Amino acid sequence: MMQKQIRLVENSAVTEFVKAAEECTFDIDVCYDRVIIDGKSLLGLLGMDRSKVLTVRYYGSDAAFEKVLDKYKAA
Repeated sequence: MMQKQIRLVENSAVTEFVKAAEECTFDIDVCYDRVIIDGKSLLGLLGMDRSKVLTVRYYGSDAAFEKVLDKYKAA
């Protein structure tokens, strides 16, 4: 399992993240507080509190997905 922290404030960022996640063959979870959302669920991610730093846990490797994670890395 790998883990990174990101911030998805805009709807376009959520859409880009989900599109990249959908291309992956492994599971992706997005977590904050005690909430865990499937990283491939657009509705789930749009409904979350996007003011928080999100923890992405993923169980595989994909170069395009890693690029999106780096783009939205939490400062």
